[in-house]
Amino acid sequence: MKQILLIGSSGQLGRELQQTLPSDALVSVARDTLDLSQPDRIRQLILEIHPHVIINAAAYTAVDKAETETELAYAINAIAPAIMAKAANHIGATLIHISTDYVFNGRKGTFYQEDDDPNPLNVYGASKLAGEENIRQGCDRHLILRTSWVYGVHGKGNFVKTMLRVGADRPEVRVVADQVGTPTSARSIAEVITQLIPSLETSEAMGTYHFTQSGVASWYDFAVAIFEEARRLDFPLEVERVAPIATADYPTPAQRPLYSVLSTQKLSTWMATSFPHWRQELRQMLRDLKESA
Repeated sequence: MKQILLIGSSGQLGRELQQTLPSDALVSVARDTLDLSQPDRIRQLILEIHPHVIINAAAYTAVDKAETETELAYAINAIAPAIMAKAANHIGATLIHISTDYVFNGRKGTFYQEDDDPNPLNVYGASKLAGEENIRQGCDRHLILRTSWVYGVHGKGNFVKTMLRVGADRPEVRVVADQVGTPTSARSIAEVITQLIPSLETSEAMGTYHFTQSGVASWYDFAVAIFEEARRLDFPLEVERVAPIATADYPTPAQRPLYSVLSTQKLSTWMATSFPHWRQELRQMLRDLKESA
């Protein structure tokens, strides 16, 4: 079986990919094994393993910290993918890379297509866009998968786990209501990537695609749904009210797009399927989280 190299196996997406990818073909590399700020080590690892497919599930995702940790954000999100791309191209491998809705500024007012002009508002988005561009320039066989508002059972910092934590301690939670996107589970991203790999034998399948769940939500909508679904599963909650606030009422170091919903029509057509609603996936994630506790 052709070998798959998974970079970033300890993250929330990497952990899910380890469950969906064939174990007998998988080589998993975690953060403590591969320092993505060391380009020579990245190149050496890829040339040593000589995989058929490389999945880069690693990223610097601390959106606000990136405003001051710019060099580190670019090292992981832009320079490391460039090294992966050149090494992949050298051995004829396919590189699958995860990107973000934050490459857009959110001012279009409707769904973003893959060929819309990106214009990030923050360092995180700019570093991820630079990574995309480096991959397109450095690797003929690549698939860039943009997604949004990722959460999952694994990992500590995702929005669902944050809401469950604060909702267990306080009667009121204030959540931004004027930023709109699509919550997307790490499990569903892993499943889509696993389904796509066999299709990557042809060059026609290469390029940039969007994948999210269907439907749209504000962070406020998402929080309300989290608490409603969590109550049905008897999660310990003290929260009685979710208060909608404006972005201006919750200033952050990084500016965020107000409407970053991605069109998934291109990928849906290729896969000849429709993607489930975000609330359905949220419900499943909470069930899984409850069972794993």
